[in-house]
Amino acid sequence: MDGRDLVRAVRNVGSVQGLRAARSAWRRSRADARGLSDRGTERARVPGPVVEAEPLPGGGIVRFARSELRVVVATGGAVFRGWDGAQPLPSYGLAGPPPEPDPRAGLEPDKDGGWRVVSERVTVEVSRHGAVEIRTPGGVVLRRDLPPRWWEPVAGGGPARWSQRCEVGADARMFGLGGRVPGPRLRGGVYRLWNGGTGRGAGPEGDAAHITMPVQMVVADAGTHLAFHDTSWDGRVTVREGEEGAGSGHDRPGTIELRMDGGPLRSWVLVGTPARVLSGFAQLTGAPALPPSWALGLQHAGGGSDDEQAVRELVAAYRERGLPLSAVHLGGNPVPSAGGRGRAAGPAVPGRRRSRETLPEDAAGPFGVDEARFPDLPALAKDLREEGVRLVRVVGSTVAARPGEQVYETGVRAGAFVRDARGREVRGVAASGDRVHPDFTDPRTRVWWGERYEELLEQGFSGMWHEGEAPWATSLFGAMALPRSARHVLEGRGGDHQEAHNVNGLAMARAAYEGLCRLRPEERPFLVSGSGWTGVQRYGGVWPGQEPEGWPALRATLARVLGLGVCGVPFSGAEAGGSGAPLSAELYLRRLQLGAYLPLLRTGAPIGRQGAEPWEFGPEVLAHARAALRERDRLRPYLIGLAHLARLTGAPCARPLWWGSPGDRVLRDCEDAFLLGDSLLVAPVLEPGADRRAVRLPRGRWYDTATGRAYEGPAQVLVEAPLARIPVLARAGTVLAVRADDGRVEIEAWAPAPGRKGGGLVVRDTGDGWALSEIERYATRLVDGRVVVERVTDEGRVPVEGPVRVRGLD
Repeated sequence: MDGRDLVRAVRNVGSVQGLRAARSAWRRSRADARGLSDRGTERARVPGPVVEAEPLPGGGIVRFARSELRVVVATGGAVFRGWDGAQPLPSYGLAGPPPEPDPRAGLEPDKDGGWRVVSERVTVEVSRHGAVEIRTPGGVVLRRDLPPRWWEPVAGGGPARWSQRCEVGADARMFGLGGRVPGPRLRGGVYRLWNGGTGRGAGPEGDAAHITMPVQMVVADAGTHLAFHDTSWDGRVTVREGEEGAGSGHDRPGTIELRMDGGPLRSWVLVGTPARVLSGFAQLTGAPALPPSWALGLQHAGGGSDDEQAVRELVAAYRERGLPLSAVHLGGNPVPSAGGRGRAAGPAVPGRRRSRETLPEDAAGPFGVDEARFPDLPALAKDLREEGVRLVRVVGSTVAARPGEQVYETGVRAGAFVRDARGREVRGVAASGDRVHPDFTDPRTRVWWGERYEELLEQGFSGMWHEGEAPWATSLFGAMALPRSARHVLEGRGGDHQEAHNVNGLAMARAAYEGLCRLRPEERPFLVSGSGWTGVQRYGGVWPGQEPEGWPALRATLARVLGLGVCGVPFSGAEAGGSGAPLSAELYLRRLQLGAYLPLLRTGAPIGRQGAEPWEFGPEVLAHARAALRERDRLRPYLIGLAHLARLTGAPCARPLWWGSPGDRVLRDCEDAFLLGDSLLVAPVLEPGADRRAVRLPRGRWYDTATGRAYEGPAQVLVEAPLARIPVLARAGTVLAVRADDGRVEIEAWAPAPGRKGGGLVVRDTGDGWALSEIERYATRLVDGRVVVERVTDEGRVPVEGPVRVRGLD
């Protein structure tokens, strides 16, 4: 720490708090100096030449002069590769035991002294120096991993760092890494794998993502594959896109290079169509949790929730203006505003009561209630629930280190908090004082933390929204993380914060989800995390975090939601009110219109900032916002069906345009629109002042849902986009479930193109419990100019029972 850090801290939070933050940073630096060994001189190592091989079920072990590689092809085609004895378990990413080896696959000699494993869906070739190629059954190379390199301390002072470079096709496009602001497509640059990021700069490495995943989906003419490097340590991914015809008429392959500070060098690769790849990934890392149906409606967070009366007035205001509302968020974990994710109070807004953090931890602890402002929270929750509105509690990941405070005292007795190498509590600094961090990698801590949610359920809360799970409160400037030397249980094997940091949010989500399931086994939990890692979808949705200010936030939202989707997380979304500077009426409306077609939608604004509610922008914006929210409410049965299908298949709700046509190079480069399931194409307005926009259509006929006009794809078409709406197009022949004016669920069918047939899937929700929902299959066809809709059953096709709304005919 230097003088500039101290000055920055004092400027950010005042002299007293700044000095406390400086002292905290000094403690962190000193703890790391004591708890982390000096790496000293390092020695580089590569595998060397092949020595021998040992066949095993599904593959085998290839031994080199200075390393060994285990290759296993599992049933279903997933390929596991582990260097230096790395096994699939233990892993925070996998949902359970790894899949069984494919008994029909085996290790056999290959040309030039290498080895290979041949299976029905994939071929793996290992060269005599350690390069690994993933090939299609037809022999086309999808991915070539060059021999890895390790840097090991000569004196044994710490884990080995490693790097591995992969080559993909010159035409390949890369996606994933947990969703990044620069775009769903990973362009050339460096991307950090550390939750919370650096927060510096606007390029890829400056993208301070609060959820990162070492997952890449690669889409190329040769095929699609997904690679998951199962290590949670800090690292960087360097992407370089390929060039076709580079140099002297030769293609230059694209490259993906991982440089990790430690952890096992092991990975999984899945090959196939995008749908097959994510289905296999869901089987490997866990099926997405199914949210209750109410959670797919509009949720309000931010201002207007100061006390019980304010909440009642807020809900009444939505109802009186005809705006559908499903939930109101209460609570918040104090987070420093300087460099962190907290929301500064901001200046008072004339004519508006200044909002405060509701249910503040300062007054009542992370699970308590300020009874002065909420004297009867269960009664409030009951009244709102009768109106169709639930209460959602915002829960932070830290605990105030106050002797006598219940949560802190029970945590101390449970040994729940992270400690340093000398066995002392690791403390961070917040505006309210020192805070400690539960060690969610300890099974006992997860049980203790999960039991705390009983208090929230008794208060009437129906869902939980986690904020700040990437431990941040060590300093109000610089690195927002615990000391890297901090000790964690890590399921009993022990380790430091270098390994535990990225999985903290995942483990916290697990603690809450398992606790809620124990406390209310008859209800599906609603849980959203602001941080996480691969596998977090097992426990709920993900909130991508803060976005850039202004219009770039729209592209950032879309990029993150699509990026999370191809990493196996189908439930994420947008905050219509934003989290930065005040919004113009146009920008607010365009944000709301985009969010209305994403799986999760919140409206509201940072505490103390005007622009939390649609009516604050005038009657025109209010009318257009009402239309967008009512259309979302009309599509709720369709969204619920997508949620059920996501749990069954792993397919994201919001999908890139290339989802059904990965071989279409033009669609692979399209980042300004998305598919909502199989039926709808959504083209949000991303620029100010636009009243029309170009839309790239996949193959087939598409109908503008507002005008009924038909367009033929593949093509780029110009579609009207007035301030009242954004372009939404329906696939010809599709069938989807919608909510009728009387509240019943009806079937909506769009006319097939002449000479073509269509169809779709409908999944009717069975309530907020665990009952399985039946998947209904429908087929559509044109007969003498009219649309015939039939339900497909095991016995054949039968007429549809109930109302059917046909659209798309002149």
